[in-house]
Amino acid sequence: MRRIRDISPSVHPGSPVFPGDTPYQQAWSATLGGNCPVNVSALTLSPHVGAHADAPLHYDRNGAPVGALDLHPYLGPCRVVHALDCGALVRWGHLVHAVDAPGRPLPPRVLVRTYRSHPGDRWDPELAGFDPEAVHAMADRGVLLVGIDTASIDPAQSKALPSHQVIRARGLRVLENLVLDDVPEGDYELIALPLKLAQADASPVRAVLRDLE
Repeated sequence: MRRIRDISPSVHPGSPVFPGDTPYQQAWSATLGGNCPVNVSALTLSPHVGAHADAPLHYDRNGAPVGALDLHPYLGPCRVVHALDCGALVRWGHLVHAVDAPGRPLPPRVLVRTYRSHPGDRWDPELAGFDPEAVHAMADRGVLLVGIDTASIDPAQSKALPSHQVIRARGLRVLENLVLDDVPEGDYELIALPLKLAQADASPVRAVLRDLE
C-alpha cells in the first residue's frame, strides 16, 4: 500500500488568517439528545483558511470561480522542492537544483517548502512568497500548478500581487498554506481537490501526497 502524507493544517478556531479576513468559527445548530437524533454544525470561515486553492476570481474581477475550474491540475504527479531559509522571496536559484534535475522530467505540479516548522497557530507577517520570475520559469517548463507552505504566493504586505498576476497571465493554478515539514524533496502524487463552490474565490482542500509506485 502506498504511503499517504497529509499536507493540510488542522482547521480550528485558532487557525490564522490574513488580518481582516474571516476566521474559522463553528456553532451547533442541532445536538444529540431528546428528540434530536443527530449533531449538526454551522460553519463560518474564509475559503482561505487552512490549505486552500485560489481561483482566478480571487485576483481577477473577471476570473473564474473555484467551482468552475478544471480539476486536472489538482491531481497527479508533483515534485516537492525545499527552499528553506530563502528569505522574503523564493527565487529561481532556490528551486533550480530540484526543478532542472538531470534525468528527472519535471512533473506539472511543484510544491515548495519554505518553513522549517509550519506556524499553524499564528499569523506570519514575514511569510515567503514567490519571485514572479520563478513562477514564469516554472510555467516555461510546463508547470500547471504551484504550491507553497505559506499563506500566500506573494509577500503579506504586497498590494500589487505580482506572482498572483503571473499565475493569472500564464493560466496556472495555486495551492497555499500547505504543511510540508515532514516531506522529503522528491516526486509524489498530489491529491488536493477544491470544493465545487459555484461563486467562491477559493476553496479549502484536504491536500495529501501519495508515494509513487
